[in-house]
Amino acid sequence: MEGGIQPVETSAFRDCFSLAWKNPYVLRLAFSAGIGGLLFGYDTGVISGALLYIRDDFDSVDKETVLQESIVSMAVAGAIIGAAIGGWMNDRYGRRSAILIADFLFFIGAVIMAAAQNPGMLIVGRVFVGLGVGMASMTSPLYISEASPAKIRGALVSTNGFLITGGQFLSYLINLAFTKAPGTWRWMLGVAGIPALVQFVLMILLPESPRWLFRKGREEEAKAILRKIYPAHEVETEIQDLKESIEKEIEEEGSSEKINFIKLWKTETVRRGLIAGVGLQVFQQFVGINTVMYYSPTIVQLAGFASNQTALLLSLVIAGLNALGSIVSIYFIDRTGRKKLLIISLIGVTISLGLLSAVFHETTSHSSQVSLAETSHFANYTCPDYSLAKDYATWDCMKCLKASSPDCGFCASPADKLYPGACLISNDTVKHLCHGEDRLWYTRGCPSKYGWLALIGLALYIIFFSPGMGTAPWIVNSEIYPLRFRGVCGGIAATANWVSNLIVAQSFLSLTQAIGTSWTFLIFGGISVVALFFVIIYVPETKGLPIEEVEKMLEMRALQFRFWEKTTRTDSLQKNQAV
Repeated sequence: MEGGIQPVETSAFRDCFSLAWKNPYVLRLAFSAGIGGLLFGYDTGVISGALLYIRDDFDSVDKETVLQESIVSMAVAGAIIGAAIGGWMNDRYGRRSAILIADFLFFIGAVIMAAAQNPGMLIVGRVFVGLGVGMASMTSPLYISEASPAKIRGALVSTNGFLITGGQFLSYLINLAFTKAPGTWRWMLGVAGIPALVQFVLMILLPESPRWLFRKGREEEAKAILRKIYPAHEVETEIQDLKESIEKEIEEEGSSEKINFIKLWKTETVRRGLIAGVGLQVFQQFVGINTVMYYSPTIVQLAGFASNQTALLLSLVIAGLNALGSIVSIYFIDRTGRKKLLIISLIGVTISLGLLSAVFHETTSHSSQVSLAETSHFANYTCPDYSLAKDYATWDCMKCLKASSPDCGFCASPADKLYPGACLISNDTVKHLCHGEDRLWYTRGCPSKYGWLALIGLALYIIFFSPGMGTAPWIVNSEIYPLRFRGVCGGIAATANWVSNLIVAQSFLSLTQAIGTSWTFLIFGGISVVALFFVIIYVPETKGLPIEEVEKMLEMRALQFRFWEKTTRTDSLQKNQAV
């Protein structure tokens, strides 16, 4: 509980650093737990670069697409299981214990991957890492939320989001750093063991969540921790509120240990919280974020940039913008509010996806023509489908890339990539011949004058997504559930996030091949519109409220449809107390 009235103009970002200067213990708690977010981001991002070198070392991986998909997706599958059991483990053994177990799994997985002698060992290591990622994805923000003063809770939980995106950015840098080192991918995957070990040591020296301790009847331990977190004039009020909240829960349930899942859903406040929390996690993935983070080099190539180096460099810029957006979230999340930030984020995401859809439509419908003269220049390597086509005069780059017996590529004109080029068989020999004449070689996307617009669309997408939809769903889920069900409900929401993650990651390339990149982004744009209305109707504003007050708001269904109106924390508390 705060000691005085905090006007909306007061920046929680400034409050956060002011409090950190006066009480560094709070910041120590937040950043120690937040290392789990760093590992979360690193391990989900590093595989994109490591896989290139894994294929070089293992012929079976290079030849079998199923093995490549398994190496990538097993971490996501492990994360689904980790998030599911993480919720139960949080409630049974505590937040701190769950983080320690996640660190152990991280470290074991990193060691197994770094020492892998075959693809099977690599997959086992990925499963261990995935289990740790899944547990960390819901435990770290929960621990930070329960160990943070209300007025800066959003800012501190946002540090977890920043460390996730920072971990993704770090993974790109590590990939670049070890490209020339012996063992390449072993270093890339093994480095994750170091921060896992550091966090394990730090968390051993830190206490359990005070709210969990109160729930388990260890009141004196909880009070001692709360006195370190809150100023002296606020701590007694916070202790009393927490005690009343837990006593009410125990009285309602009649038991502090057994959780009835049917009753969980029938409990109105829990059901409303789950609808909002799980819905946000699902929409976070279904608006297409993993198409950008996992496949950004591919998207850049689809936009007309042929060079692998250019695609990787531009992808690094996208990851950097994602990390920057998390910093913006730390500043605005307690100043603007969760709901308003989500709405602004989704409006921007929808516009960005519309721009991307339009750009890719223009790219595919106005691609460079195939020239018979240019193709004849490479007579021995002409694409068979082009040679046999009666309508060869109408062929363009996109039609050339769709040829499949065998696969074909487009060798651009040396004068200008937008001029008519050659349609040739796609293999390394032809690629080198094309590059030898200072021509660009395309196998994914086609030359386009709209390519830079696609990059602007991607950048805008990340700029709008990261501060709102990137961090707010985790913050809302860390504070919207009643204490008794917080671990289980958080686990359900995190599991929903990872299942949605897996669906989107496994379907994006298939969708682009089946209906085209333009229509794929248009579908994501339509989902973003649905998500916008969902946020307006079902997601309450929790800015500045003590966690115990959030439950009261759900009881009275104060969903604040007029989200644009400025309110102070006192206004919010008065509305809740009117019940």
